Amino acid sequence: MSRSRKSLTQGRWRAIALSLMLHSAIVVAAVYGWFTWKHQPPEVTTLAIEGSVVDERALKKIAPPPKTEPPPPEPVPEPEPEPTPVEEQGPPKPDPAEIERKQEEERLAQEKLEAEKKEAEQKETERLEAEKQAAAKAAAEKAAAEKAAAEKKAAEKKKADEAAAAKKAAEEKARQAQQAELRKMLEAEERGNAIRNSDQAARWHAAIVARIERAWIRPPSAQPGVTCIVSVSQVPGGEVTAVKVNSCSVPDAALRESVEAAVLRASPLPPPPDPALFERNLELTFAPQE
Repeated sequence: MSRSRKSLTQGRWRAIALSLMLHSAIVVAAVYGWFTWKHQPPEVTTLAIEGSVVDERALKKIAPPPKTEPPPPEPVPEPEPEPTPVEEQGPPKPDPAEIERKQEEERLAQEKLEAEKKEAEQKETERLEAEKQAAAKAAAEKAAAEKAAAEKKAAEKKKADEAAAAKKAAEEKARQAQQAELRKMLEAEERGNAIRNSDQAARWHAAIVARIERAWIRPPSAQPGVTCIVSVSQVPGGEVTAVKVNSCSVPDAALRESVEAAVLRASPLPPPPDPALFERNLELTFAPQE
């Protein structure tokens, strides 16, 4: 250690020692002063008496006043005893019953807290489970609804496809039937035309017209060389059901009526030589010979 540092250390310790001595002297002086003041006797109170000079002759005439005893001196107050220092006492010893009661209260409070916590956890678990079940139910209902909707849509599509197919088939069948009927009608018409244009048909029409002419009663207004076109409807067997004179070469009403009456009188008309030649509706040319 260097000399300067050693000198500084010694000076520091010397200053600390002087400071401690000074503070100790101050504390001792304070304690002594307090003790002296506390045990100092109180001051004695003195009474002042006033007096005056009295003439002796006056005193002889006046009876002497009664002798009064001086008041006893006031008692010197005894010094107050120093207060007994109160011994510091520690905290009161706890009561075992109180300790047990507090422990019981804490235990009950802890049990209540745990029960409430457990109940809250149970309710939360039940709520989560209820939400889970509700979500599962909603998902199942949604899936069922979607499945039902898909099945309904598929069924409707199938029904529509079947209806469209049935309609198409019916239309095709109707078209084929119509075509078949048309072919049949064309064939029948061709056959009818062939038959009507045949010699047998011509001879049959001539036989019908000849019967009508035989049944005709010429009216007086009829002119020679008249020609009328007559429509005749008949049923198989030749029974006439309707007759109409469409036109005549001369505008004679009596002639027209006489021709219609002749057709009705000629009923039943002669049958065709071949049943295939039969025509329900005939168009005849009525031209009676002179």
